[in-house]
Amino acid sequence: MNVFDAHFHIIDSRFPLVPNNGYLPDSFTTADYLQRVGALQVTGGAVVSGSFQGFDQEYLKDALAQLGPGFVGVTQIPVDTADDDILALDRAGVRAVRFNLYRGGSATSEHVDTLARRVHEVAGWHSEFYLDAADLPELEATLAALPQVSIDHLAMSDDTGPLLRLVEAGTVVKATRFAGGEGDALAGRISVTDPDALMRTIVGVNPAALIFGSDLPSTRAAIPFQDSDIDRVADAVGGEHAEAVLETNARMFYRL
Repeated sequence: MNVFDAHFHIIDSRFPLVPNNGYLPDSFTTADYLQRVGALQVTGGAVVSGSFQGFDQEYLKDALAQLGPGFVGVTQIPVDTADDDILALDRAGVRAVRFNLYRGGSATSEHVDTLARRVHEVAGWHSEFYLDAADLPELEATLAALPQVSIDHLAMSDDTGPLLRLVEAGTVVKATRFAGGEGDALAGRISVTDPDALMRTIVGVNPAALIFGSDLPSTRAAIPFQDSDIDRVADAVGGEHAEAVLETNARMFYRL
């Protein structure tokens, strides 16, 4: 089955890297990524800026140029980024802004509404959030009012009431970094008790709301991505939804 990898990172030491809580990841270049997924039927994907890349755009433009058609970027930008700069990034293949509310390195929560609305108005971008579901009660009203939103890593924990309300309203959730099961945040693991059940619940609420991502190179994860994770997602959501979750939902979401 074809796969659109809606969430992975490229880490290239030729470009600036910023330690996050003292952590710097190992190199994982575009060539490394393509070699790692060479046996999989990856037809495209989304390169996502991490906390350790701050607001650098050069690495992302370089990666997208190497990856070519079918791949898009998700970047972090300061709230005062000029419209012309947003449009230039759009021409390079960027399709979303990321708010890393869990580890930092992005625009902060106080700028979510302003920046999310502006990038959508200027370039049609949506907004992606790295957060913990435990924080959604405070954020739910803000996120629900935005034009288009996605949430990383199955929202990290079991506080799913607000998450499922957002899914019903159109929020997209990434099935990423779910292999670790229960564990602490410092180990890079999510603490969703039953990720498979949550994936089934999400597609039951909104079949267009779940998209798959490898999260390669699985930075800080106790259990890195395994090829069998693709089968796990397909089995969890069932044959009726597998193609949509693994490829077509994401292609629509990223306007490809």
